[in-house]
Amino acid sequence: MRIPVYLFVGFIESGKTKFVQELLAGDDFNSGERTLLLLCEEGVEAYDEKNFFAPNIFIEKISSEGELTPQNLGWLQRKHRVERIIVEYNGMWLLEKLMSAMPVEWETAQMITFFNGESFLSYNTNMRQLVFDKMVGTDMVVFNRCNRDTIDKEQLRKIVRGASRTSMILYEYDYGDVESDDTPVELPYDMTKDTLEIEDKYFAEWYRDLNENLDAYDNKKVIVKGRAVIGGDLPAQYFIFGRHLMTCCVDDISFAGILVKADNPPVLHGKWYLLEGVIHVEQAEPYGKEPGPVIYFEKAKPTPPAVPEVAAFY
Repeated sequence: MRIPVYLFVGFIESGKTKFVQELLAGDDFNSGERTLLLLCEEGVEAYDEKNFFAPNIFIEKISSEGELTPQNLGWLQRKHRVERIIVEYNGMWLLEKLMSAMPVEWETAQMITFFNGESFLSYNTNMRQLVFDKMVGTDMVVFNRCNRDTIDKEQLRKIVRGASRTSMILYEYDYGDVESDDTPVELPYDMTKDTLEIEDKYFAEWYRDLNENLDAYDNKKVIVKGRAVIGGDLPAQYFIFGRHLMTCCVDDISFAGILVKADNPPVLHGKWYLLEGVIHVEQAEPYGKEPGPVIYFEKAKPTPPAVPEVAAFY
């Protein structure tokens, strides 16, 4: 039996408790299902259980990350014989801790992220990793306490889109005035062209979209700058091509590589090239059972390193 998990994340005073309180006070969401509400932080606001629509909500506090274990979470589920889970998650904890602790039958049904519009940019500057962590994979980002006269929606949108291209974005102003950000998400290159020429500054966007929308790139010719990685456990006819990518902060830099198929390619390990080839989506041994992008090599020209060498989303 699958147990749906509704996840509400954000920092203190971001509006999580108020949102969940209103959610459980109505009969649209709270129609009688036995529900476990896990509180992972002590917020400014407290829950008013008398205003819940139905007396079917069982509140348990998670005081430390150490309590996030499959055994403990599974026990709380069985203790209250619940049909679903709501988690108000501590903004200072990384989501991976919760995801790795969820029992196998728990399944994320929805994730909504809340930020205080007045303090968001400060949090993003000083705690970038934690902010980015809360935006990756979320269904919706809500900026509340926004001021129409001072809000920089373009900057907020750019930050969110650096983590997620698909999340809905909402801005909440005074008196419950809510605005949806309907600005189309556009790629920084033209997908209608026969050949995609990826500028250095757009490598991160291209790499992410390629892996999220494989079919759109099948049989597309590409010209892109990166470094060659040769050897290791790769079959003789393959090498890896890519760049180091910073998804959120310096501590999170890793090599973002794509498989290239070539017979005796004229490239050297660790050197920079302007690679030209055709992308095919197919199963290949290094990818395991799942299909992945494979660039069929056409040519490579030695080139100076990208500037900056580490790619980033913004």
